[in-house]
Amino acid sequence: MKISRRTMMLMAGMAAGGRLLRWGGLGQAAALADTMGRPSIDRRELVRRHNPVVLQADPFSALTVGNGNFAFTADVTGLQTFYDQYRKQFPLCTCAHWAWHTTPAPAGLRAEDFRYKQYESHGRKVGYATDRTGQEALFDWLRENPHRMHLGRIGLILRKPDGSEAGLADIRIIGQTLDLWTGAIDSRFDFAGRTVRVQTACHPEQDALAVRVTAADVGVRIAFAYPSPGMDMADWDSPDKHETRFQNRDGRTDIDRRVDANGYSVSLQTNGELRQLAKHEFSIQDGQGGELDLVIRFSPQLRGEALTSVDETFKAAAEYWESFWSGGAAIDLSGSSDARAGELERRIVLSQYNTALHCAGPMPPPESGLLFNTWYGKSHLEMHWWHGVHFAAWGRFELFQRSLDFYHRIMPVAKVIAQRQGYDGVRWPKMVGPLGIDSPSPIAPLLIWQQPHPIYYAELCYRQKPTRQTLEKWSDVVFQTADFLSSFAAMENGRYVLGPPMKPVPENTETMATHNPMFELAYWRFGLSVAQTWRERLGMGRAAKWQDVLDHLASLPQDEGRYLMMEGMTDTYTKWNWEHPSLLGAYGMQPGDEVDAETMRRSLRKVMEVWQWDRCWGWDFPMAAMTAAKLSEAELAIRALMIESVKNRYLPNGHVYQRPNLPAYLPANGGLLAAVAMMARSGAFPKDGKWAVKSEGFLPLI
Repeated sequence: MKISRRTMMLMAGMAAGGRLLRWGGLGQAAALADTMGRPSIDRRELVRRHNPVVLQADPFSALTVGNGNFAFTADVTGLQTFYDQYRKQFPLCTCAHWAWHTTPAPAGLRAEDFRYKQYESHGRKVGYATDRTGQEALFDWLRENPHRMHLGRIGLILRKPDGSEAGLADIRIIGQTLDLWTGAIDSRFDFAGRTVRVQTACHPEQDALAVRVTAADVGVRIAFAYPSPGMDMADWDSPDKHETRFQNRDGRTDIDRRVDANGYSVSLQTNGELRQLAKHEFSIQDGQGGELDLVIRFSPQLRGEALTSVDETFKAAAEYWESFWSGGAAIDLSGSSDARAGELERRIVLSQYNTALHCAGPMPPPESGLLFNTWYGKSHLEMHWWHGVHFAAWGRFELFQRSLDFYHRIMPVAKVIAQRQGYDGVRWPKMVGPLGIDSPSPIAPLLIWQQPHPIYYAELCYRQKPTRQTLEKWSDVVFQTADFLSSFAAMENGRYVLGPPMKPVPENTETMATHNPMFELAYWRFGLSVAQTWRERLGMGRAAKWQDVLDHLASLPQDEGRYLMMEGMTDTYTKWNWEHPSLLGAYGMQPGDEVDAETMRRSLRKVMEVWQWDRCWGWDFPMAAMTAAKLSEAELAIRALMIESVKNRYLPNGHVYQRPNLPAYLPANGGLLAAVAMMARSGAFPKDGKWAVKSEGFLPLI
């Protein structure tokens, strides 16, 4: 699991190429009137009326600036001053897609010694990385590594008259605003009889943070920790496990960080005086004219080019975000009298900002984005759809496209998984770091619903650019994925079936009892059908094996006029009405191959009536709304999006709370945007006179 020099170079390439925007991209799609001839939306007014405003310290109001590849999350001071007071609820981290760490393996542990649990699968044994028993240390090490790391804490030095450091109770009259239109945080507060102002922004093309502190006798502290797989990413109690070396040259300071086999570079430029306070800690004080300026850039290796100034960084950020908001789609609900409209519009605007920061990088994002570590910061590939497909519907496809080359890079790994298990083609992993190596888990390796995803993404690419070049670029991914889909399906009593063993979308079902789940059956049909279409586009004949599976695939399970989660699960709406209502996804998230609309309508209405929404996950709500939109059930679509539930709680910063160790969940934001796009295109807003909807620029999904 040691990250090699070659891998570090790959990560450096990700850092250079995975930016949120190359100039001229989104801005070319300027805000136009929609096809119904209604007036163009005032984008600036729409966005700015939802600027987060923070008037008191609250971890769930923590604000982030970033560029899709790099993110910095701040407290009420605009920096990470009160790190300890936030860390248990909403950690303040500095993250980048290229920044990973692997803890050295305990003596005697080797990845190649891992034992796979053997499951009976249609007359043969298939191994899965699900059993921890007897190999606990190796299982845990493989699961936790690699993990993302905190690149450095940047906070204010606030000292009271007696010389002690200030606490949260010592700052008063807090007023903080994230200006979404310019991508900058403006933080003001009173401390020790004076007003302190901090302005914070991130460069759109560099992993660089610009800070301006306006106040006398206030400095900045920069500190580095040993990486941790925990949520807060940092171990501050192991100073001897890592190295921090620095040198001053040409008016700037370059800091070299060595952390086991990993490392990165930090360069900073300031008008203040830099001092080393401790082994891994620095201070900057004594700015000029009452202003302390700092630009700090993070990178996998030392970069020689000059840093941009604070003013240049603020200007670049403002130009980028104006371009972002002016391009793509928009929806304005301000003329609505329905009490839910204002909050829905807030969620929509903030979800656009948060997904642009956290879901538009060079690899599929982790479920909490670049905020902090959940599941060690690894990507969950079944969630990639929820993180990024909405970009296509909102006219910002290039932001999703940046993560798609990841599938080309990890194909060799996916091929090995399929071969080891005796299947054709490629079996895509589930929970991965940058190398695409699947993580052991009692559940994750058994999931299959991510398998057709790359075919969906390839088809999106083709619809964006329907050329032979697109077909040739993606054909290997599409065809090898289809090879796996067809070989995984097993012939049983004259039909092809899915499972066991497997875990469907509702993960709590019994591994060896899961048989023909609704969502997966429909998605299998979609994937193989699209793959056949790709062969025809390339002038090839239809693949006989794929067609045999398509012709004989088990029917979608139903009972008493409603669809079931899986075949035989007649207690779907009673015993299992707390799980993901995945049966709905076959007609909302998916295009709905072989789904009967009226049967799905009855299923949707029953789900909305009996489901235990307080136990559902953040993307379950928009999944139901998508299905409602497709069925023209407008009121049900709104109800689904606005259900009051712990896991449908949108925080002041626009993130979606799930539980204490998962206080932000980006699949919910992405799902909301996909659902709203479908509703806008189909007109699935209630016609009761309470909804006045202006929309423009929305594009169809598949």
